Amino acid sequence: MAKVSNTFVEFDAVGNREDLSDMIYDVSPYETPVLSAIKKKKAKAVLHEWQQDTLAAAAANAQVEGDDALNSGMTNNAITPTTRLSNYTQILRKVNQVSGTQDTGVDKAGRSKEMAYQMARRMKEIKTDLEWAILNGGAAIGNAKVADGDGATAREMGSLQTYLTTNVSVGATGAASAGNGAVMTGGTDRDLTEALLTAVLADCFTNGADPKLLVCSATNKGVVSTFTGGGTRYVDTDDKKLVNSIDVYVGDFHTLKVVPSRQTIGDNVYLIDPEYLAVADLRPLHSKDLATTGDNTKKALIWETTLEVCSQKAHGLIADTNG
Repeated sequence: MAKVSNTFVEFDAVGNREDLSDMIYDVSPYETPVLSAIKKKKAKAVLHEWQQDTLAAAAANAQVEGDDALNSGMTNNAITPTTRLSNYTQILRKVNQVSGTQDTGVDKAGRSKEMAYQMARRMKEIKTDLEWAILNGGAAIGNAKVADGDGATAREMGSLQTYLTTNVSVGATGAASAGNGAVMTGGTDRDLTEALLTAVLADCFTNGADPKLLVCSATNKGVVSTFTGGGTRYVDTDDKKLVNSIDVYVGDFHTLKVVPSRQTIGDNVYLIDPEYLAVADLRPLHSKDLATTGDNTKKALIWETTLEVCSQKAHGLIADTNG
């Protein structure tokens, strides 16, 4: 049916106001499960150093009652010095520049100040950048620590895998890192299996580790869910509403929270004890006003920090999976 002649309808009008919702929707991932779980420390130099130590292996130890230790030819126990490790602080930065018109002039939907809105977004992004650096490295996957001795190269922290040497499983032709921030050698990819997980957990137990988190990609999370080891789901309720749900893998030696991480490359499955992993800030995350060069406002977010792998034996790694 046609409209009645001379009826003024919506598409004829030029003065109707727009209907723009006063909400901005964004589902971009910004969770940082590892960064949120580990310790926070203070660095005092661009080369941050720490020490780790190891007890002597258990051995037979039986002495004669009443023995005179000073005159019985007693041999002193060997004393092994601590191991000194280091990592370089890495400068992470995000910069916003917003015109005066856009920031304070025009009427905007979903935010009153453009700069404040953009700074909140950059804060989420810089945290995910740090999570990526912790788990994967910087410009290269599994990047080793990088100094800036030439004045032109950005310092980069060594990622977690570049410090793990003990409780590590790699694919054929692969090799674990030599430690202290050295890059590891990638191997042939293989499927993640419960046997691989059990073997690394057994190594962790033998070496005194008690990892609490199993951190993996979404694909490997699905694989872990098929394992037959004791698995359960803890549920907290409040007024009959589900508020939290955590997958747990119960192995022969450890109970692990299974944490899918969007910032973990699919190859790696980490077994982490948060008590022995930290970020050490030389300059904590902060904002800085930059020089105005015209009719605009410019701000930077800056974070200078590094990863401290307090004891590499506290963690485990299954590398070269098809995750």
